[in-house]
Amino acid sequence: MAGSRKNTEQKPEDFVQHHDGHASITLSRPMNVGGAPVTALKMREPLLRDQVAMQEQKGTDLEREIFLFANLCEITPDQLKALPVRDYNRIVAAYVGFPS
Repeated sequence: MAGSRKNTEQKPEDFVQHHDGHASITLSRPMNVGGAPVTALKMREPLLRDQVAMQEQKGTDLEREIFLFANLCEITPDQLKALPVRDYNRIVAAYVGFPS
């Protein structure tokens, strides 16, 4: 039928697996970390002190969010900024997916 197409497009959360205390995030393509290609990031579960440290950072809301996510994934903010937006959206989905 014309016009009736199943939406099989994957969402950012489809690339995230939550575990006890961390999330695994599959990247769309490898990134270079310490000279080695990395195909997935591990984000630890945020602690209240992470939220406090983020709020103490200077800059825009986005810059503070980048600081927080880089810290949780144990990469630098510059490494995080070098990722494609689709991978950043996967990181956001991982963060949002932790139980509150």
